[in-house]
Amino acid sequence: MRAIVTVTGKDHVGIIGAVCTKLSHYNVNILDISQTVLQGFFTMTMVVDVSEANEEFGALIQQMADYGTERKLSIRVQREDIFDAMHKL
Repeated sequence: MRAIVTVTGKDHVGIIGAVCTKLSHYNVNILDISQTVLQGFFTMTMVVDVSEANEEFGALIQQMADYGTERKLSIRVQREDIFDAMHKL
C-alpha cells in the first residue's frame, strides 16, 4: 500500500533527515520526494510504500503526527487512494 506524507513548518536544519530516519524506523520505503522552502516555510511531500511497515497504519499516522509536534512540524500520513479522492474535482 502506498501513502502520502506531508510535512510543513518553519524551516530549520535537519527536517528531511529527521523525518526520513523516523520513517525508516517503521520500515517505510520512500518512493518519491519533493520539498520546497518559501519565505522561511518548509513544505515536503513524499510518496511512500507502507506495505512492509512494522506498525499498523493507524498507529503510524499517530506516531508520525506526534513526532511532528515534538519537532514543531505538522506531519500528516494519508492513504494514497484517500488522498487522490480528496483532491479530485
